[in-house]
Amino acid sequence: MALPPKLERTVQLFSGAPKDLKLQALLEYSRKVPDLPARYAEDRSALEPVPECQTPFFLAADVEDDVVHIVFDCPPEAPTTRGFAGILAEGLDGASPQEVLDVPDDFYVAMGLDEAISSQRLRGMTAIMARLKRQVRQKVAA
Repeated sequence: MALPPKLERTVQLFSGAPKDLKLQALLEYSRKVPDLPARYAEDRSALEPVPECQTPFFLAADVEDDVVHIVFDCPPEAPTTRGFAGILAEGLDGASPQEVLDVPDDFYVAMGLDEAISSQRLRGMTAIMARLKRQVRQKVAA
């Protein structure tokens, strides 16, 4: 599986952890989601909703000088989904477009998250990755 180095470290960390520690680690990552930059906080219309998520979830990807920057908006009351956003923010922000596009949509399986959270949340995670990649493709093509 081709993963950027920061994301690979996180996947390795999760893959060897027992289920209860995976959930605890997701909670920790939920605290790592950066605040919305002012331009998105003032005009949220540039954020794309991910309706497959059980909770309100929005994202935007920018590509500048062959570097991807990711913005997520997810309420703190949704620690599982927000934790996934934290993992993506830490592991993919600053990666090249090709590195982001090479990440399997279901990379969370290698982390063992499919054993720790519901299938509905997993579908939301797959949808987040699909939308993120689509936005990166669109920005590179523009």
